[in-house]
Amino acid sequence: MSLESEVDLPGEAALPGVLSEELHAELVLFRRDLHMHPELGNQEFRTTAAIKERLERAGLKPRVLAMGTGLVCDIGEWDGGRPMLALRADIDGLPIPDMKTECSYRSTVPDRAHACGHDVHTAVVLGAGLVLAELDKKGLLPRPVRLIFQPAEEVLPGGAADAIDCGVLEGVGKMLAVHCDPRVDAGKIGLRTGAITSACDRLEIALDGPGGHTARPHLTTDLVTAAARVITDVPAIVGRRVDTRAGLAVTWGRIESGHAPNVIPQHAELSGTVRCLDIDAWRQAPDIVVAAIDEVANLHGAKSEINYVRGVPPVVNDADVTELIREAMAARRGADSVENTEQSLGGEDFSWYLQHLPGAMARLGVRTPGERTVRDLHQGDFDADESAITVGVELFTAAALLDAAQ
Repeated sequence: MSLESEVDLPGEAALPGVLSEELHAELVLFRRDLHMHPELGNQEFRTTAAIKERLERAGLKPRVLAMGTGLVCDIGEWDGGRPMLALRADIDGLPIPDMKTECSYRSTVPDRAHACGHDVHTAVVLGAGLVLAELDKKGLLPRPVRLIFQPAEEVLPGGAADAIDCGVLEGVGKMLAVHCDPRVDAGKIGLRTGAITSACDRLEIALDGPGGHTARPHLTTDLVTAAARVITDVPAIVGRRVDTRAGLAVTWGRIESGHAPNVIPQHAELSGTVRCLDIDAWRQAPDIVVAAIDEVANLHGAKSEINYVRGVPPVVNDADVTELIREAMAARRGADSVENTEQSLGGEDFSWYLQHLPGAMARLGVRTPGERTVRDLHQGDFDADESAITVGVELFTAAALLDAAQ
C-alpha cells in the first residue's frame, strides 16, 4: 500500500494521511464485496472475518468482540495517559431485497441488502485505520486511535450497548462517526451541534375482544373500529401531552386483524415506532404512550396488551467534537465542504456511546453531484457515490491528527 505523505491546502497547514488511488480502489472493492454479502445484526460473521483479515495483513491486532461479531482495533499503543480518539463503523445490513437491477455488485443474498450505507461506513473506518497505521510506522501519528466495528446497529436497542459491555470505551476520550446521507453531494458533509438524530422506540400492541357478527356490533366489541381509533387517536393524544417542540410522534407500520368481511374478529395487532426530538420528552414517552393506548382501547371495550420496546436516545453532538470535525473537513476540502444540516427523525445507536463520552456524527454526502434522483435510506435501490469513501477516510485521518495536536 502506497501512502501520500501530505497534501497542499490553500491557507491551511499540510496534513499527512491522504488516501492513495491504490488504496481507494481496494476499499471500493472491499465495500462492493460487503454489499454483495449483507448480514443481519449479530450474524455478521463473514463481514467480521473480512475486516479482521485485512487489519491483520496490515500488521495490526484486531480483537473480535465477545458476542462473536464486530471487532475493535487500536492503531498504536495506549500508555494509559491521555484518552484515545475512537472511530466507529456499523457493519450490519437490512432485511429487505436489493432492487438495483443494473448493478454488478447487487446483493447475492435474498431479502438482504446494505440499504443504509453500513458497507460504506465500514470501508471508511477500515481505510482510516490502514492510513493511520502507515503514519504510525513512520512516526507521524502522535497518539493512538481506536477503531470500533460494531454489529447490530439496526437491532433495537442497538449493538452499541453490547459493544460498550465488551469494554470498547476503555481508554477512549471521544468518538467520531459518519452516516451516509443521500441528500448531500459526495465531497461534502452535513454537520450540526446538538441533537442530529431523534430517539426511536418500537411499539407492539395486541387488542382482544369476544368477537361476533358484523350484523350485531352492539352485542360485542367492535375490534376493528377499536383498532382504527387507536391508530388515529393515540398519535393525536400523545402530541397534546408534551411540548410540541419535543416532536414526540407515533407512526404505525403494520396492522392485522380479521379474516372475513362479515365477522368481527377477536384479535388485532398493531406495530409502529415512537420518535422524539427531545431527550427529556423521550424519557417520559413510555408512560404517555401506554396511557393513551389504554384510554382509547378501554373507551371501545377492547383489552390491550402493550409491548413498548426501548430503542435509542437522540445522538447529541458535542460542540467541541463537532468543531473538530468541521476543522478536519475544512483542512481537507475547504470550508465550503461543510453544510449545516437539520435534526433527523431517524434513530442511531451511536447515541449510546455519547451517554458515556463526548462525540459527534457527521452526515457523509453520497449523492453524485448533479444527480436529481435521491435514493433514500432503507430502500432497495439505495446506493452511494464511492468517492465518498475517500472523503470519509481523509476526514477521519485529519481529525485524528488535529485532535492529537490539541
